[in-house]
Order: sequence, then C-alpha cells, then structure tokens
Amino acid sequence: MWQDYEPFVSIGVALAAGLLIGFEREQSQARDLPQIGFLGGARTFPLFSLVGALSVLLSQGAWWFFPPLSFLGMLGLVTISYADDVRKERDRGLTTEASLLITFLLGALAATRTVIVPEGRRVIVVLGIAVVVTLLLSSKPRFKDLIRHVSADDLYATLKFLIIAVLILPLLPNATFGPLQVLNPFTIGLMVALIAGVSFVGYVAIRILGAGRGLAVTALIGGLVSSTAVTLAAAGRARREPELAPAAALAIVLASTIMSARIMFEVAVVYRPLISHLLPPVGAMFAVGMAASLLLYRRSKASAATLTPSEVTFQNPFELGSAIKSGLLFALVLLGAKAAQLYAGTKGIYVAALFAGTTDVDAITLSTANLARGGLPVQVAVTTIVLGATANSIVKGSMAVVVGGVALARPVLGSFAAMIVAGGLGIVLTWWRLTSQ
Repeated sequence: MWQDYEPFVSIGVALAAGLLIGFEREQSQARDLPQIGFLGGARTFPLFSLVGALSVLLSQGAWWFFPPLSFLGMLGLVTISYADDVRKERDRGLTTEASLLITFLLGALAATRTVIVPEGRRVIVVLGIAVVVTLLLSSKPRFKDLIRHVSADDLYATLKFLIIAVLILPLLPNATFGPLQVLNPFTIGLMVALIAGVSFVGYVAIRILGAGRGLAVTALIGGLVSSTAVTLAAAGRARREPELAPAAALAIVLASTIMSARIMFEVAVVYRPLISHLLPPVGAMFAVGMAASLLLYRRSKASAATLTPSEVTFQNPFELGSAIKSGLLFALVLLGAKAAQLYAGTKGIYVAALFAGTTDVDAITLSTANLARGGLPVQVAVTTIVLGATANSIVKGSMAVVVGGVALARPVLGSFAAMIVAGGLGIVLTWWRLTSQ
C-alpha cells in the first residue's frame, strides 16, 4: 500500500517531522531569546528535513554523493551561525543547532527505503523520533526542576545501580541452583531491577512535582514508591492535627490502591498469561479503592487544602542497600513459597503469602508469577497474590490506626475491608471460571 504513494509518503513524513520540531523551536526561542532572534523556526526546520529527503531521493540515481554533501552543507550553515553567536558573545547553547541536524537526518531517513523496512514501520520510527525530540525540547523547564531537586547522592546511587544493571546483570548465570532448584541469579537480579525501576518512576515524579503539590498527588505517585511511607507520614500528621484526619485517610487509601496497579504491571512483565485471571480480584480491589478515594476526597477537600505532606520522605530505590535487600527478600520468598508448595501443599503457599505480604507485596507477587510460569496452578497463583496484598493492607491499616489514632479507623479500615471483600469475590469468580471450563 505504501509503495503506491511513494515518494509522496516519504516527503510528507519528512515535512511533518520538520514542522513538529520547528513549531516547538519557534515558540520556545521566541519566548526565551526574543532580544537576539533565533536560528530556525517553523519554516527552517521543515526545509532542513526536506533537503535531507530530497538528497536521498536524488542519490538513488547517479548522484550518490548528494546525502553526505548536503549534510556537510547544512553542518556548515549551522557552524557559521554558531560561530557568529560566539563572536557576539550571545549566551545560547547548541540545542537548536543539534535539532536542525537531527531534523535533516530524519528527512533523509524518511526517504531511505533500505534501512528500516517495511515502509509502515519507517513512517512510525521517523514520526516517533520527531515526537521524542519535540518532547525533550519542550521539557526544558521540567528538566531544570528535576536537576534542582535531585541531590548528588541521588545521582551517585542511580549511577551505581545502572552500572550493576547494565554491566553485571547480563553476566549473572541464567540457571537454577540451590535447594529446590528455584534460585536463579539472573532472574533474581532482573526482578530487583524491575522493582527498583517501578519505584524509581514514582521517586522521580515526586522529585519533580515536590511533595507540596498536594496530598492526593503525593499519595498517588508515592504509592509507586512506598505506600507504607505514605501511610506512616499521613497517620503521623493526623495524630498531631486531628482536623486533618480525612485528608490523611485519603492519602493512605489512595496510596494503597495504587498497589493494585503496581501488582498488575509486575505480573504482566513476568508472566503475562496470568493477567486475565488476576484481573477480576485485583481489578475489583483497584476499582473499590478508587471509589473509596473519591468519596474520601469529597469529604476531605477543606482539610486537604491545608495539608502539605512535606514530611513524606522516600529513599532512592536505586540505593545499593535497598537493591540488595530486595534481592534477598525476593529469593527468600521464592524459596519459602516453593518449599511451602512442596511440603505443605496449597495451604502452605497461602500461609507463606500471608507472612510475606506483611512486609512486602512485590516479593510475593513476583515470586508467585515466576512459580506460575513454572507450572503453579493459575487459581492458586491468583489466590496467593491476593492474599499477599490482603495481608499488606491489614498491616498498613493497623499502622494507620496505631500511629494516627481512632479518627482514621473508620475511613481507612472501612475502605480496606471493602477492597479485601472485593478481592475475595474476584477470587471466587476466578475459581468458578477456571473450574467450569
């Protein structure tokens, strides 16, 4: 289909990529550099991409030298412009110059038929890169906020973890060993990277937005990092200022609700076929939790406006200490769940899930999904994961009441009880569907 409309498709994609980047550059540079003008905008960028596309189209004949010659010509124009800025002591970086060269290359890639095939994929790749470049260019204020909020310790911890994940993890043996033959160093390392990665997304979002953006936002994103940290911080605030108890209850319930979404994501990464069976109980828990959060939000608008959860502190999940603890916990839970399954049957693995869930949901979720991939019955895996989430909710509900006082008992425990009941009904539905097949 695409071949019938060439070269119009290639030229159109090249122009679209250039226009997208060019509009962003003209807006941002007119705002940031109004007094000195700017190198290129909504017209220059599509012209650069068009030159790249045309040079490739011409090279398909006898003029094979056109693409490198055109690139050198564009590079010369950009260099002259930058040299003039340096001569006039204008304070401007290389972002626009680099964007122009990328735009030229995108135009060339759009017209090149042999690098990315089929044609439909080439169109998606070119436009996708253009969207990413535009997003990076327009995210300058966000990146500045992130740099301002990220400490040197955060950067150092992240670099150490990435060195281990990129250089050491691929070298770990991908084979089982030890008692019960369930411990796989590569799998354990991969699960640790997954847990830390999910938590890091929330951690970065908290760093960018700041805890003072509002309790609901902090709880929503903080649930990706540590719902326990949100629970303890909100409950402590409710203890000191009882009038803020409704807002604190909202934070606790909302952060724990996000745990359900996190469970689904982790299971999807480890063993995707389990998702369809896990959706009824975990999806029901998520839906009930969000409904309870909405109800609590309506009741807590006044107090939430005065509550800035600045005391909610999160540790960088890329800290090596946290990563090592996560790895050990995952290995212990995996070993314990397998031993319980072999020596105590289904009841044993359920008991192991309840104990593991009191401290961490990620470990029991990932280990159970891993066992399901190895042959654990689907209904047993679903029940085990939900029991782990239930135990974790009970522990956090108890923490909230002990730390925050009886004012949190009704909204928090009531919400958690409704979520647990919904999860139980979902388990019944899953078992009924599987046994009736």
